[in-house]
Amino acid sequence: MNLFTLPLLLGAPQSADGAPPPGGMEQLISFAPFILIIAIFYFLIIRPQNKKQKETQKMLSELKKGDKIVTIGGIHGTIASVKDSSVILKVDDNVKIEFSRNAVSSVTNTSKEEKPEAQIEEKKPNSGETSS
Repeated sequence: MNLFTLPLLLGAPQSADGAPPPGGMEQLISFAPFILIIAIFYFLIIRPQNKKQKETQKMLSELKKGDKIVTIGGIHGTIASVKDSSVILKVDDNVKIEFSRNAVSSVTNTSKEEKPEAQIEEKKPNSGETSS
């Protein structure tokens, strides 16, 4: 017989008075650090990742024509049309590119209206001031 299998065949060790080894609460206390580590991983890593994934899926499902977006590659543009698994992005007047929905990183619609460059007034020096 193999020396390594002999203890397995003999069974659990008995104490001197023939009582079974301590169990129950002592075993639970010895596993407490492992349970604590699993709980920490769940609340610090797994749960936030699942929450972020749900938010991303919601954002991708709510894409619509006219949304300003940024792709994963950093391309900024406006959605020209939406298909089942892709979006057509208008990046310039005559340039449209088709992307997979999963390539959309974020929606950047802003409530502020951007002023065109022609409407920005240039600062003029005051006529009352003279330089010496």
